[in-house]
Formats: sequence, C-alpha cells, structure tokens
Amino acid sequence: MRFTARLLSDSDRERIHLDSLRILVEVGIRFHGTRALPLLKAAGAHVDEAAGIARIPAGLVADALAAAPRSFVLGARNPAFDFAVPSAVTRYAIDGTAAFTIDFETGERRYGTSHDIRDALRVFQAIDEGVMAWAPTVASDKPGPSRALHEFLGMARWCSKHGQHELHRVDQVPYLVDGLRALAGGDETLRARHPYSLIYCPVAPLTHDGAMLDAYIELGALDLPVMIMPMPVAGTTGPASLFGTVCQANVEALSAIVVFELAHPGRPLVYSSATGSADFRTGAFLGGTPEMGLQSAALTEMGRHYGLPASAAGCTSDAREPGPEAVIEKIMTTIPPVAAGADIVVGLGCIEGDQALILEQLLVDAEVARLCGRLVAGIDPGAAGVDLLADIAEVGPGGHFLAQPSTRRAVRSGEFYVPRLIGRHPYEAWLAAGRPSMYTGAREEVRRILAGPIADPLPDHVIDELDRILAAADRDLLES
Repeated sequence: MRFTARLLSDSDRERIHLDSLRILVEVGIRFHGTRALPLLKAAGAHVDEAAGIARIPAGLVADALAAAPRSFVLGARNPAFDFAVPSAVTRYAIDGTAAFTIDFETGERRYGTSHDIRDALRVFQAIDEGVMAWAPTVASDKPGPSRALHEFLGMARWCSKHGQHELHRVDQVPYLVDGLRALAGGDETLRARHPYSLIYCPVAPLTHDGAMLDAYIELGALDLPVMIMPMPVAGTTGPASLFGTVCQANVEALSAIVVFELAHPGRPLVYSSATGSADFRTGAFLGGTPEMGLQSAALTEMGRHYGLPASAAGCTSDAREPGPEAVIEKIMTTIPPVAAGADIVVGLGCIEGDQALILEQLLVDAEVARLCGRLVAGIDPGAAGVDLLADIAEVGPGGHFLAQPSTRRAVRSGEFYVPRLIGRHPYEAWLAAGRPSMYTGAREEVRRILAGPIADPLPDHVIDELDRILAAADRDLLES
C-alpha cells in the first residue's frame, strides 16, 4: 500500500513525446561549439551551419534512447555509498553552485568560498539520505579560469559519496582528468565504477552552451555519466504554461541525449530537470512553488517513460531566511517528485531560489526528506506481525492497546516515524529548554559534525597530487 502519484496519463506522455519530436525537427536546437553539429550532420540531422541550428529527426532520438543504459551504479569513493539507479526509494543530492552562503557564525550573507564547500560537504557526508555530492556554492576565493576545478576536486576531497559537478571550458578537461585519476586510482576504475559524474544544463530556450558541451563530449572517453538537467522557467525562458514548459524541457533533454549517445554510445545518462516559474509581478525566478513541484513530477514521469534513471530538482524554497516559509516550500516541492518515483531529488541545503547555502538547512532538509519518505512508504497491512482481528478481539470494546505486545513491536517497527529535529516536548518542557525549533537542533548538530573527525579522509599523497594539479591549473589557465 505505497503512496504514489501519477500526474501524466499515457496519452499525456505520448503527446509530450510527439510534440517534442515535432519541435526537434521543425524548430530545431541551436548548438554552439565545434563538436556537436558535425556529429549531428554525419548522423543525418539537417544542420544550418550559419545559424548553428540542427533539426533532429525522430529516428536519431529513438536510436539515442535505445543506446542509453537503462540502469547503472553511481559509484562512490567509499563503496559503501554506491547507489544503483533506478532505485526503489528516493535519495537526495545536495544543491549546487549557489552564489551566496549565510555565514554559520555571523549570519552574514556573502559570496561562497572553498571553505564553505568543505564545511557543507562534511555535513552532507553525515546525512544518511544523501547519496550525491555537488559543490554547493561557488569558490569565489579561487581564480575564475580554474574555479570549477577547485569546486569539483574540493567536493571530491571532502565527501566520499558519489560526486557530481560541472566544467565550463575545454581547457579545464586535462586538469579534471588528472584529478579524477588521482582520486580513483586510474582510468579503469573511473570507467568501471563511475564514482564521479557531470551535471549538464542546456540553455533555455533550445540552446546548448558550446564550451561546456565540447568539454563534456571530450570527457565521454572516461565514460563519465551525465545528469541532464534542463532549466526552463515558465513565463521567461519557457512558455507561460506548465505543460508547454514541461514539453520544452523534454525537448532540451532529448537533444542532449542524442548528442551524448552519438559521441559515445552507451554512455550512462540520468534524465533530470530543474524547471521553475516567473513571478509575473517582478520577473524573478520562483522555485519554491506548487508549480515547480508539479513540473518536477511530470518530468520524472517522462524519464520513466523513456526507461531512463530519473532525477528532479525539489526541496526548493524562495524564502529569504531559514524558518517556516522555507520548510513549507521544501515539503511542497519534495512530495511530488518523490511520489512520482524520482531516483534522486536535488536541492538540499539552499534557499533563495537555490542561491543561498545554509549549513543548518542541510539537516532540516534531511528531516523533510525523511518525512516525505515515510509518507510515500505508505501502509503495510502486515506491520509488526499483527493479527488484526485477534488483537482487537482481545482488547474488546472500551479497552486500550497500550499494554498489547503488538504495540511494543510497533514502537520499534519503523511504521511510526520518530523525527530527529522536530521536538515533541510537553509545553512546559519546551519552555524550559528555551523554545527550541528544528533549526536549533540542526545548528547543534552542525557544530558537532564540524568539531569531529573528517570522515573517509584522503591519503596525504592524493591530497598533495590534487594540490599540485590545482596549482598548475591556476598558473596555466587564462581567461578566454
């Protein structure tokens, strides 16, 4: 009796697919860069080289979907954290590359740094529900040309779970490859275990970033998985309708799948999305809305429709500070993709439309994840081994069940969720404790984690090699 949701009917999914095919062949997709268009032209797409637009026939889409693996394992530096997709349960990724952080000690809103990446990943390491690390904020203290490398390799240093991040330029590729080789112990392990992957976001509407796409095609030689995450915003970079934005996101995802599978057939891909909507009063991006949750659910279902591992953004909020608004919005945007069966929900730790990292929010979001997980787990008719009729007959009318053996078993069965951060004290005890909230407990736990030992530390010789690689990147890479 699992709680699930089905937003799209069979005919809805088929309509999205057919409309997407029409857009791909009649409107086309603009590809910047040097590598995608020749691949597409050689495969039979109609390419307007002057405009940089490829019109992709349905047959290429079908071939690419057939080539993409239906299942694989997102490995981890510590194999105990390996995560197979598709998954029977939803797990979580930390949010990525927020511009700002709220300083844990001072409360100051400032640009993120490499130290914030370190602290956030140490907290994320302790979250059982978290399976995919990402650099959660920018490393504004590092040089621009090599910043993405500091973020990627810093994430990998401070967390031993599966790691995902991005590159921006082709000239960053050799340094990342050297760093990943040092972390994994060689190319064979990188290809076989997939401990690291790439996040790729097409540029809405219907455009691909040339430098990033060229870099990712080159990295296909190491079989690095790619999470393809279209990000159209309904009303600005997407149509002012949820259905239209879902369709456009699907088009952008399919176009990326075609290119990656043409370049390296059989490359592991995760179908994902991070759509939002516009605040029509200001034009601002909104991510903590019912509409965002609905779009994430719909696109999760499209990923399943294609038989691919499916992820979605969720646990998102537009709140300007931690508190009830953030929690409400995060629950509202988590339940739809979880109920739709997403393998991974991306979003832990940030507010302000994914632009502000907060350490204690990571642990509050983990509580949200556990609550949503309990909700979709549903009701087990055989929980705690209860003979329902015998139990009720023994108690009879007017009795109580507190002394029943089945009650004692139920307390330990997991059917009744016991929160870690939500206090259930009597009122007087709550007052005496200083009126604690979810965030009070989360801050205490952050302090405990950061004061403790580093989990799964890298050997000194690997750290030295990463430092050498990053120093070379800082020295050699020039602004283009």
